[in-house]
Amino acid sequence: MSVPLELFPDTTRVTLANTLAVGGCDLVDLAARFGTPLYVYDAATVLARAGAYREALRASYPGRATVCYAGKAYLAPWLLSLLAPEGLGLDVVSAGELLVAGRAGFPRERIYFHGNNKGEDELNTAIEAGIGRIVVDNLDEIALLGRVASRGARQQVLLRLGPGVEVRTHAHLTTGAPDTKFGLDIQSGAAEVGVRAILAQPSLELRGFHAHIGSQITDIKPYRESIERVFAFAAAMREKTGFTMTEMSPGGGYPVRYSPTDPKVDPLAMVREVAAAIVAAAKKHAFDLPEITIEPGRSIIASAGVAVYRVGSVKKASRIYVAVDGGMADNIRPTAYDARYTAALASRVEDGGQTDVAIAGKYCETGDILIQKVTLPLPRVGDLIAVPVSGAYQLAMASNYNMAARPAVVVVADADATLVHARETFEDLVARA
Repeated sequence: MSVPLELFPDTTRVTLANTLAVGGCDLVDLAARFGTPLYVYDAATVLARAGAYREALRASYPGRATVCYAGKAYLAPWLLSLLAPEGLGLDVVSAGELLVAGRAGFPRERIYFHGNNKGEDELNTAIEAGIGRIVVDNLDEIALLGRVASRGARQQVLLRLGPGVEVRTHAHLTTGAPDTKFGLDIQSGAAEVGVRAILAQPSLELRGFHAHIGSQITDIKPYRESIERVFAFAAAMREKTGFTMTEMSPGGGYPVRYSPTDPKVDPLAMVREVAAAIVAAAKKHAFDLPEITIEPGRSIIASAGVAVYRVGSVKKASRIYVAVDGGMADNIRPTAYDARYTAALASRVEDGGQTDVAIAGKYCETGDILIQKVTLPLPRVGDLIAVPVSGAYQLAMASNYNMAARPAVVVVADADATLVHARETFEDLVARA
């Protein structure tokens, strides 16, 4: 198997020394400087993805539109400092994420607060920060937010709808089906109750609706179906209550390729199709074009990140197990979602014959296998394994399982590497034990 460079960050190159480099920085040198496991982010790839989404949306939607980055995929001040000047919005789902955004100076009017069980303290924090929108999830939250918001300025909100759309993706990534913990279902009448409840709260200003149907969706059809159901519902609410939708979000969840066997996708084409569907639905249901937000999610950050591990042992059983110094503590996705990755031998990119191996983590679980099968030059103890498309959800979901220290993070740009998150120490672990 040749090295799948198309899955690595845009700046990835094979050096004359037969090693991998990202952003002009040799991964072998970075591993020597910062240790392993190591997460390397390429700033140029982040900016390229964000800019491509922004321009695709600008070119295809004649109304006001914003691309929102989903902080839950991975959030750090250095990242927000890159995204803010690009005009992106930010989706947060906790007071902690909101705090990081505040510390980074991210424009508060471009922050959207999501979540199905926001605490009173979190809502207080959001209102005191003066964020742009709170995306209301349920009837209990409407009552709570109405009370909290009455202490200050009127709060603008979107109501999260359950459009009842089934999609083909992992069950844990589905959010718009009839049986989901998110939002108020349209078909059952719960969403209408939610609209009326918000309109009855003097401290809340309903702007419109939000509907997110899931992640890693490769088919445009469910997006079109969801958009049509949202507009049909909005038209019914206009007739029944007099409320006119002026803002809506069709969600996002556009797909990312994790391995060469994944089907090729064009997320920018999906953005254009979504924009066209909104224009058509607005015309059909006699709405002015609403202000919209889209949520590309992981596809802005995933391919910008590379996880670098060092090989500790190579064992031949029924297959060849290559054990590395990371695993499910820094990447739970293969265990939780059956996520499939690929890899390259960063220290000897092309070195003779190819062998099928399994990349095993170091943690005390049989299921701690990062990659079930990948073809590489036979690794040796001390070699470096680089796993692409590691920028989203891995660090965000990382743990101290087996009392492991979470890895260091560096950002590379123009042949320079900046340490943005130091490796945890054993003293850090003991302090929390």
